[in-house]
Amino acid sequence: MKVVGETKRLTIRHFNLNDAEFIVRLLNEESFIRYIADKNVRTRTDAINYLTNGPISSYQHYECGLSLVLLKGTETPIGMCGLLKREELDVPDLGFAFLPEFWGKGYANEAACSVLKEGLAVNSLNTILAVTLPDNVGSNSLLKKVGFSLQGKIEIYGSQSNLYEYRV
Repeated sequence: MKVVGETKRLTIRHFNLNDAEFIVRLLNEESFIRYIADKNVRTRTDAINYLTNGPISSYQHYECGLSLVLLKGTETPIGMCGLLKREELDVPDLGFAFLPEFWGKGYANEAACSVLKEGLAVNSLNTILAVTLPDNVGSNSLLKKVGFSLQGKIEIYGSQSNLYEYRV
């Protein structure tokens, strides 16, 4: 398992198929379905397919992707964060989702900063994008905190979303 980032409180590592149970839980959170999408991941088999065709495939094709965020010490999985390469965008974008019980504790901020730092260095990038729904107050706030600036709106996956840019 490749570790892609560490902070004082977190370890961020590539997903593997043993993370399927966590994926079922995270992707079925009401907030995930509302603000990201219903990925129709209901079973362990669905989660294995999601991991295989999503994050694991992305690591192989783009050398980046969503990674598992764990609490150091207990190794409790709390969310995911990483850079995604989408056909709809010219450069990678930052994606993240955390279990609601871990919101408001600074974990998403820590993970996002770590992923940005690592992603910029490893992938030789000077720009990273992020896309969020306008009513996703928490994600919009987080992106501003970690240094993204709002560029305008973009229609993606059938919704009008905020488009943010992080530039070094």
